[in-house]
Amino acid sequence: MTAQIIDGNALSKQLRTEVAARAQALKAKGVTPGLAVVLVGDNPASQVYVRNKVKACEDSGLHSVLEKYEADMTEADLLARVEALNNDPSIHGILVQLPLPAHIDAQKVIEAISPAKDVDGFHIASAGALMTGMPGFWPCTPYGCMKMLESIGYDLKGKHAVVIGRSNIVGKPMALMLLQKNATVTICHSGTADLKAMTLQADVIVAAVGKRNVLTADMVKPGAVVLDVGMNRNDEGKLCGDVDFDGVKDVASHITPVPGGVGPMTITMLLVNTLEAAERAPN
Repeated sequence: MTAQIIDGNALSKQLRTEVAARAQALKAKGVTPGLAVVLVGDNPASQVYVRNKVKACEDSGLHSVLEKYEADMTEADLLARVEALNNDPSIHGILVQLPLPAHIDAQKVIEAISPAKDVDGFHIASAGALMTGMPGFWPCTPYGCMKMLESIGYDLKGKHAVVIGRSNIVGKPMALMLLQKNATVTICHSGTADLKAMTLQADVIVAAVGKRNVLTADMVKPGAVVLDVGMNRNDEGKLCGDVDFDGVKDVASHITPVPGGVGPMTITMLLVNTLEAAERAPN
């Protein structure tokens, strides 16, 4: 068996076409969906992410504002900027690029963003909405994973899903989203005694720890669906995920590649969240 590739680039393109159409419909009513991206400091990876987010907005007919600040910006000044953006009716989504410089409390900044504009889905109100099944913004990476499962027509009801990783950004929200679709969910992490015993039971595996080859072919049940959220470099310096792709693709039924899998979906779901924020906003 050779796994079918779940192509994140192709699915993103399809979803972004839908976003552009919905954005056009809003513009016809006099509303242009707006995203503000705030970057503090000069982290090279963050600069690339931010540039991609801004470009994706513009390509899909959304208005984007990029605010760049020096690494020595004070926490108070950043909180003041967030507050100003909260009060700006032309901005529907606010994204403060992480990581922030060490002297700024990232959680305090996230909590300062209005839940109505929290398109990253990191605010405690968003986490609470996901936990209780209320409307809110879902974090973009796990939301993208759910769209990928949907794209292959995968019914999660009664399936056993194993999430490797327990971060607030991917692991925990991923588990809750899978649970909402009636999967039986196991969360594995660095304290899990026997990871292989868990993953061999799984119908769906989401690997999200940021560690190369955390999932190898001998850990995967034949026919399982494998979603690779990891972003690492191999010995040759090439981008790779958390999954041993070459081995696992011969065992799984479906697999996401790195690059070109979950990555493009993360930015696409940010656009979807921003659009929904604009659709919900009082006009």
